[in-house]
Amino acid sequence: MKLATFLDPATSGGPRLGIAASRGDAVVDVEAAARTLDVAPPAATVKAAFSTGPVVLHALVALRDTAEAKGLTRPAGELRFLPPIPDPGKFLCIGKNSRQHREELVANDMLKEIPQEPTGFIKLNETLVGQDAEVARPEGITTMDYEPEVVFVVSKYAHRVGRADWRAHIGGLTVFNDLTAREIQKREAASGTRFWTAKNMPGFAPIGPYIATLDEVKDVDDLWLTCSVNGQPRLRENSSQFIYRIGDILEHFSRFMPLLPGDLIALGAPKGVALGQPNAAELYLRPGDRMEIGIEGLMSLRTKIVGV
Repeated sequence: MKLATFLDPATSGGPRLGIAASRGDAVVDVEAAARTLDVAPPAATVKAAFSTGPVVLHALVALRDTAEAKGLTRPAGELRFLPPIPDPGKFLCIGKNSRQHREELVANDMLKEIPQEPTGFIKLNETLVGQDAEVARPEGITTMDYEPEVVFVVSKYAHRVGRADWRAHIGGLTVFNDLTAREIQKREAASGTRFWTAKNMPGFAPIGPYIATLDEVKDVDDLWLTCSVNGQPRLRENSSQFIYRIGDILEHFSRFMPLLPGDLIALGAPKGVALGQPNAAELYLRPGDRMEIGIEGLMSLRTKIVGV
């Protein structure tokens, strides 16, 4: 099952919970379908769906199947997709988690040390945007780069969790683009800070459009991340290259910092970003660029870069 948060431009209502139809590019509006079928909505938000346990998720699957059978779906193209979870308590982004990407950072003087354990930074909620968002390249920034990443969603309180027990605390995954201003990142690396500004400019976290439950994925350590700009392939890399897997990361950070349902954990960038290419200057994002990242066979996320 794939869950989404969306706005319906045809109404003046607020964000709604949606479920991707099992066939075709359509969505079940949970509230509207439940009202038509005269049943209680199992959940009102994606965060609530993941945090209240398997009974609610099973009820959402049943609602989706019944709604589809009765034709109670909406074309996805009629809806405006928001970040699936717009208000995570924490959005942890793991850095330097690919040996090949580490080499790209070292070659560009952006890595001063080789971490011996998972390390990272925080992405601020204000940077989150959804499908088809227009993200402004900030004035003065000329090295805006893409980083397609896998994001896991915490579904159960996690404190002092062993790496082998991660599935009991992770409910699903999505894709996000860790947009980065490389010239600012380089200055922050030189000063010893952790990329706060370079990765937290407005709109620098496109995410979604869905969160897929884990049963949608055969192997979370064998996912193909992709990126294209203006229809031209830029990157296709497998998640098997990551040094630390989700179990390692959950064990490490939950030792002293409890993680709550709805918290997000990004695994980090693979190799192949513009920074690591010999023609990087030609590849950095410019106003007018249309970008699409994705997890092959699961979902894709579109973003347009605009001027200020």
